[in-house]
Amino acid sequence: MSGTVRRSVVTGTGSALPKRLVTNADLAREIDTTDEWIVERTGIRQRYIAGEGETTATLATDASRKAIEAAGLTADQIDVIVLATATPDQTFPSTASKVQEALGCKNAYAFDVAAVCSGFLYALGTADALLHRGMGKRALVIGAETFSRILDWEDRTTCVLFGDGAGAIVLESREFPEADAATVPGIIATRLHTDGEHNELLYVDGGPSTTQTVGKLRMRGREVFRHAVVNLAGVLEEVLAETGHAPAEIDWVVPHQANARILDATAKKLGLSPDRMVKTVELHANTSAASVPLAFDLAVRDRRIQPGHLVMLEAMGGGFTWGASLLRM
Repeated sequence: MSGTVRRSVVTGTGSALPKRLVTNADLAREIDTTDEWIVERTGIRQRYIAGEGETTATLATDASRKAIEAAGLTADQIDVIVLATATPDQTFPSTASKVQEALGCKNAYAFDVAAVCSGFLYALGTADALLHRGMGKRALVIGAETFSRILDWEDRTTCVLFGDGAGAIVLESREFPEADAATVPGIIATRLHTDGEHNELLYVDGGPSTTQTVGKLRMRGREVFRHAVVNLAGVLEEVLAETGHAPAEIDWVVPHQANARILDATAKKLGLSPDRMVKTVELHANTSAASVPLAFDLAVRDRRIQPGHLVMLEAMGGGFTWGASLLRM
């Protein structure tokens, strides 16, 4: 007797950016840098910076409204909210709880996860597991950041790399005939990793328990680049091996948008065509946990990503943390 397979299906996406756009030329008027220097090393041409009244929660709320609308739902149909961020509005309560209240998701339980640039992959894996355990039918998964507020604007090697924004998706738990498992939509596999040995390569030099301050971002870019290419290629290979898919079967890779050179090097290492990489780094810079859902929403809305497409999401961030998720639209 044939059984069923349960999948967490993406039913809606959304994103939000602050009002203020800051180009490389704008930065060059304030700090010792040039457009050429930034573009050559990172591929970044502009970013959005949060202004007065714009916070991680407000951006997350705007992105979530769009995702819920795209899913054809109302706020009270959401059962769980998982929000990934390294820049919460407050130490506590969670930023997710502020989003829950702002949206009117009265029936949802809500919490934050912290895995920096990999945060959205961690949130996605968590939400998928909760839906599989029957702890809700529909989940709102968010990545949202205001990284501009933890940057050292006198450090030109880091402050030019980051921007602010938010992205969100709605997942819905659905059952399909087991015989159709190879073709039905939903999350197929997720792999997550952490290696705390490399804390000093990418971190914030503050925190409630240590300095009682927020602190500023510190990074040793060359070392992070080297680890990123190796770790991302490795986790992509893990997911492909687990699911039995070959790189040639992937329609789109939606990577963390940290640096154009990392994206190109990862694609080359795996034998993936750069044309199948969704790239938004030149538009948004590195928005940490927001970068994957921001890029994902853009590619869904411009119709590059279509129903039936096989899509790989991947990211690496401070910790180090890294992960990948394969899903079918």
